[in-house]
Amino acid sequence: METYIDEQCIVNTLQNVTVDSYAIKEILAKAKELKGLDSKDVAILSAISTEMANELYETADYIKKQIYGNRIVLFAPLYISNYCANDCVYCAFRASNRTIKRNYLTMEQIKCEVETLVEQGHKRLLLVAGEAYPPYSSNKRGLQYILDAIENVYSVKKRNGEIRRLNVNIAPLTVEEFKELKAAKIGTYQLFQETYHKDTYSKVHPKGKKADYLWRLFAMDRAMEAGIDDVGIGVLFGLFDWKFELLAMMQHIQHLEKNFGVGPHTISVPRIEPAIDTPFSQNPPYRVSDDDFLKIIAILRCAVPYTGIILSTREDPLMRKKALMLGVSQISAGSKTNPGGYSLNDDVDAQFSIGDHRSLDEVIYDLISMGFIPSFCTACYRLGRTGEDFMDKAKPGLIKQFCTPNGMATFMEYLLDYASEKTQSKGMALIQSMMQQMEPPIAARTQKLLQQIKKGKRDVYC
Repeated sequence: METYIDEQCIVNTLQNVTVDSYAIKEILAKAKELKGLDSKDVAILSAISTEMANELYETADYIKKQIYGNRIVLFAPLYISNYCANDCVYCAFRASNRTIKRNYLTMEQIKCEVETLVEQGHKRLLLVAGEAYPPYSSNKRGLQYILDAIENVYSVKKRNGEIRRLNVNIAPLTVEEFKELKAAKIGTYQLFQETYHKDTYSKVHPKGKKADYLWRLFAMDRAMEAGIDDVGIGVLFGLFDWKFELLAMMQHIQHLEKNFGVGPHTISVPRIEPAIDTPFSQNPPYRVSDDDFLKIIAILRCAVPYTGIILSTREDPLMRKKALMLGVSQISAGSKTNPGGYSLNDDVDAQFSIGDHRSLDEVIYDLISMGFIPSFCTACYRLGRTGEDFMDKAKPGLIKQFCTPNGMATFMEYLLDYASEKTQSKGMALIQSMMQQMEPPIAARTQKLLQQIKKGKRDVYC
C-alpha cells in the first residue's frame, strides 16, 4: 500500500495561497450552493482574516440549516475497556502509563452502564475500547468481547427505553473482521487518524499496532469493502498544524468518494485535553486557539456540507454553544470517559479531562433555550438510509424532510419519559412554536408521529 496523502501537495497549496476579500466572497458563495469545496478553497478559507470570519460563520450556519434544519443529535460514549497495547503520548490509556488502574467491563457491568444511560433518556451510544482486548477468556478471541458487548447493549430494555443505534470506535480490523462487526448491526464505524502528518504520527505513536501509519490510514477502505457504509473520521487537533490536517482530511474524503462513491458520514473535531500522568497533553506542540477551532468547524461545514460534525464534551459549555452556531450537528452529553463511569458515577482513570460536566437534561434545556430541537433519531439507520442513499438525500438538502419529523418525535419521547419539569415545559412550548413554522407537508408528517407518541407508542419514524 502507498499513502494517498500527498504531503508536498498540501505544503505547496498552503504556501501559494493568495487571500483577498473577493476570493473569500466567491468561495463562500460557492459553499452556499451545497456542493462542497475543493482543497484550494479550504486553504484560502484557513487563512481568512478575523475581520471576515463572521462571513464564514454566517455561511456555515446557513449551510447547516439548509441540510439538517435546526436539530442537534445527542449521544453518549460508552467506554468498556481501558486496556491498550499502544503508547500514544497524548492518551491516559497508553500502555506505559502505570498510574491508571486497568479495567474492562463484564457483560453484566455493560448492561448496568447501559441501563443507567437509558434511564437518563439516551437512545444512541458510541462504544469505545482501548486498542487491546482484555483477557476475556482463554477460548475467545479479542474481537468476540466487542461483539458480545454489542449484543448486550442492544439487549437492554428499561421501561420505554432502549439503545437504538450503537456506533463503534475500536482498533482497525481486517476486512473479514469488519464483516463480523457489520453483522452485529452497528451504526457508524468511527476511527481517527489522529494526525495525517507521517513524521508526527510516528513520533506520537512509538509502539503497538497503531504505530503502523498505513494500517490505520486504510482502515476505512477495509470497513467499506466489508459493507460498512457509514464511517466517521477525524484528527486530534494539536498534534500538528491544523491547516495541514484540514487539507489532508480533504484528501482522505476525496479518496473515499473516488473509491467507494461516498465520503464519511461524520467528522469529529477533538482538541487535545489534559490526561492523567500524560505530560504531553498539558503542552501540545500545535495548540489550537479558540478562534482557530471555530474556524475549523465552520470551514468543514462549508467544505463537506452533507457530513455530520461531532463535538464532544472535551469542550466547555461556552465553546460548545458557539460551535453549535457554526455547523456542529451532533454532540455528546453527560459523558464519562472511563469504564464504569456512569453506574459508578466517578471520573477515576478517565481517558482525558472533560470540559462540559452538565447532565443530559441540562444540555437539552440549554439546546431548547437556543431554539434547537434535541434529537435521538435513528430512523435513517433503521430504514437503510445509509451510505450513498443517505448522501443522495443529504447533499441536496432533502434529508431534513425526514430529520425534522423524526427528531421531533424522539424529542417528544424524551420530554414525556425522562425530562425534568422545567425542561418538559420549555420543550413542549418549542415543539408548538416549531410546528407553526414548518412547511405544511412536513408539519403533517410530524403531527402524525407526535400523536402516536402521545397515545403511548414509541420508536415511530418515517
